[in-house]
Amino acid sequence: MADPKAGLKKLHIKTYGCQMNVYDSERMAEAMGAEGYVLTDDPAAADMVLLNTCHIREKAAEKLYSDLGRLKPFKTAKPDLTVAVAGCVAQAEGAEILRRMPLVDLVVGSQNYHRLPAMVKAAEGGARPVDTEFPVEDKFDLLPDRPAASARPTAFLTVQEGCDKFCAFCVVPYTRGAEISRPVDRILTEAGKLVARGVREITLLGQNVNGYHGQGPDGAWGLGRLTRDLARIEGLERIRYTTSHPNDMADDLIAAHAEEPKLMPYLHLPVQSGSDRILKAMNRKHTAEDYLRLVERIRAARPDILLTSDFIVGFPGETEADFQATLDLIGAVTYGAAYSFKYSARPGTPAASREAVAAEVADDRLHRLQALITRQQRAAQAAMVGRVVTVLFEKPGRMPGQWVGKSEYLHAVHVAAPDLRPGVLARVRITASDPNSLAGELMGD
Repeated sequence: MADPKAGLKKLHIKTYGCQMNVYDSERMAEAMGAEGYVLTDDPAAADMVLLNTCHIREKAAEKLYSDLGRLKPFKTAKPDLTVAVAGCVAQAEGAEILRRMPLVDLVVGSQNYHRLPAMVKAAEGGARPVDTEFPVEDKFDLLPDRPAASARPTAFLTVQEGCDKFCAFCVVPYTRGAEISRPVDRILTEAGKLVARGVREITLLGQNVNGYHGQGPDGAWGLGRLTRDLARIEGLERIRYTTSHPNDMADDLIAAHAEEPKLMPYLHLPVQSGSDRILKAMNRKHTAEDYLRLVERIRAARPDILLTSDFIVGFPGETEADFQATLDLIGAVTYGAAYSFKYSARPGTPAASREAVAAEVADDRLHRLQALITRQQRAAQAAMVGRVVTVLFEKPGRMPGQWVGKSEYLHAVHVAAPDLRPGVLARVRITASDPNSLAGELMGD
């Protein structure tokens, strides 16, 4: 039988950073799929290599240029290889990428990837296009429909982009632009199509997702109302969302956690610091006490909710007392997990010009904070042993006959059950806690 993919061009995508970039990479792959490209994991076999970049992590631009340097042998061996840079570093660096890296054929910003096929054609004609403008048109309206078939039972769905918060450490307002929310009908349509192709869990994405204010049939809707409407889609079993800002946890969204069973009991709620002085310097516009009272309200609505957060240590001006306030907040909240980082300056942000905390001090604080978070994470997982959870199974595990999925609380759970398949929802009794996952056994009907 002839290979249906024979003769098709091959596309290799490397995705950096957040879930939003994972979603964007999927949509770019779909856009190029409509042009006759299929994905490959092997950059050496590719006709096009796309690096979808993130500007949040330390030395993001340097990492990009290092990875581009590693592509030089592929470009030398295949001169017609198309090398594209997309995402937030592309948005920030623009034509500078072309100047520094002659092997790059095109640069497309985070708001313009619907124009990628046309840019590729221009590059094949000898141009080196750069598009980092913030367009008037909605890129989602111009992208092709998502594929009809998928083996994955989970999917991301972008509902909001950009941020108006202007935290002093963050580049998102500069690389993703102002907050824009997609209209309700378009989100519901895309969600319905995802469910029709076998998706059972959708994670709603946004740089500030709980600031969602999309146009509905009777005015602007918030995220709480949107989740309730999504929950009415038959076949959609689970809804999640990320990433949230404490100032945008509206009452109706908190109530949805109490009242909508399809909205999972998991919330990522970044706080960054427990020091009011540092929170003010970060331009977070909330205090530690505001955050703690919010956590009380959320847990009153959904007592079993698992909370995770983000923390930055060593922010300019942070004292030992400021850092201790962060440890105190962590102790008061108790998290299921957290992402923690040593502050690193992002060019163009207000904090970038401030005097840095000594590296050895920041390193020590990060180590101490992560040790506390690890203890809390292990305690949260140990508390699950003996409980019955519902697991959405996604893929075979590393051991023969093993399957892995996620619980309501986003814990990875593995069981010995060779006859499962992707998309099965099953009750599992947790029998053991491993460092980063839980082990369990299937329950009978």
